[in-house]
Amino acid sequence: MKFSIKTDHPEKQRSDVLVLGVYDSLKVAYDKPILSTSTINYIASILKHGDMTGKAGSSLILYNAPGTKTPKILLIGLGKEKELDGKKYCAAVRAMIYALKKMDVKTIASYIQIAPVIGSDIAWNVEHFINEVMDATYEFAELKTINKKTKKTFDFLVNVDKKNQKIAEAALKKSFALAKGIELTKTLGNLPPNICTPTYLGKKAQEIGKEHGMKIDVLDQKQIEKLKMGSFLGVAKGSRQAPKFIILQHNKGKKTQKPIILVGKGITFDAGGISIKPAGDMDEMKYDMCGAASVLGTFETIGLLNLPMNVIGIIPTCENLPDGLALKPGDILTSMSGQTIEVLNTDAEGRLILCDALTYAERFNPGVVIDIATLTGACVIALGHHASALYSNDDKLAKDLESAGQISMDRVWRMPLWEDYQSQLDSNFADMANIGGRAGGSITAACFLSRFAKKYKWAHLDIAGTAWKSGKAKGATGRPVGLLTQYILNKIY
Repeated sequence: MKFSIKTDHPEKQRSDVLVLGVYDSLKVAYDKPILSTSTINYIASILKHGDMTGKAGSSLILYNAPGTKTPKILLIGLGKEKELDGKKYCAAVRAMIYALKKMDVKTIASYIQIAPVIGSDIAWNVEHFINEVMDATYEFAELKTINKKTKKTFDFLVNVDKKNQKIAEAALKKSFALAKGIELTKTLGNLPPNICTPTYLGKKAQEIGKEHGMKIDVLDQKQIEKLKMGSFLGVAKGSRQAPKFIILQHNKGKKTQKPIILVGKGITFDAGGISIKPAGDMDEMKYDMCGAASVLGTFETIGLLNLPMNVIGIIPTCENLPDGLALKPGDILTSMSGQTIEVLNTDAEGRLILCDALTYAERFNPGVVIDIATLTGACVIALGHHASALYSNDDKLAKDLESAGQISMDRVWRMPLWEDYQSQLDSNFADMANIGGRAGGSITAACFLSRFAKKYKWAHLDIAGTAWKSGKAKGATGRPVGLLTQYILNKIY
């Protein structure tokens, strides 16, 4: 996909199709500065005949309109002018892509992004135009040999007022970098677990580091053992795939700046261990590394943007499988922090690898630590697939993440982290149990992690409901790379 910012008249642009937004009042969004009177009158006459209502997501193709040399005009419905919010705007962009895929066109001159969106500016419009285009055109066909889809590519001429050119160009740079990070996250999530192993994730981290001048360390099992990460290693025992502990460092900020640390859960396949999962939909447990994938995707984005920040990524990665050596219900593990954990359910393994990573994060004297994990099915029950769950021990950090989620449209919903829930983790035999029962399952999982994050400002994102889609549209979503990137950008600007 190719994007370029344009400010000149559409007649000076060699395009196969001109894309315009239309409100349900049948008014063309921002028509007079760019269209001749004859073209405007022609479009108006067509719309009066009822061929298009202007309803959000509707579309109509016009051929050889008078007053323009562009052979095709694609009209996209925006709905009510005063109700055009971010969600409806993004839906319109997506509707544009669906229509374009059916057309024999290559170069598109778009003016949808000029339409005023409630609470937004031209930078936001351009960013989300590009992100929606990239998302709607993404395909994972790397491993297909028959009936392989061929991705249709377009050259987009993204038009803005001349006064907004520099703003739009900056937005283009940011959004394209973000789109590449999201694309990487999707692809890592969609890869089968026999390819995307802990070793594979380590190599991918090294590739990102080499490309962007980052410091990368990939620790092997012996090095992990020296760190006394007994909880992490307990999970890894049931697999023949060697565990890896990945550290990425983007040190482009001031030396005095405390780093933002992102910790991503990297279970490359989760069978549940001895507490084995039901067979139905178990194939989707390849997505249990989407937290790790989102960290790698975010580092791809911040590397492309060369952001002046200190950001550290930590990824504990292994498989969770049943084996003769596998972790058993009733086992007691000693974490890196020295705290002991009674394992009541081996399928509550994500928290067991994250807790050691959270302890490891202490050595960097972080400003904040944010962990990202497909942690609990209980989170899906609570919030569905629209928002990621947010837990935090710091109100400002929570509010900053909520704000970044609103801007990026990668939303979170803050959940309680009250002391009342902690007693559900009581154990008769260890410092704590790894589960607290069915009631408040997502909350008690966060409570467990909070016991290892007392020395810094911390947030936990449970992305079990947002990291991938099931059914016909099955595939990784790339979330929450948009949220994490926006949070980091908000700390700079």
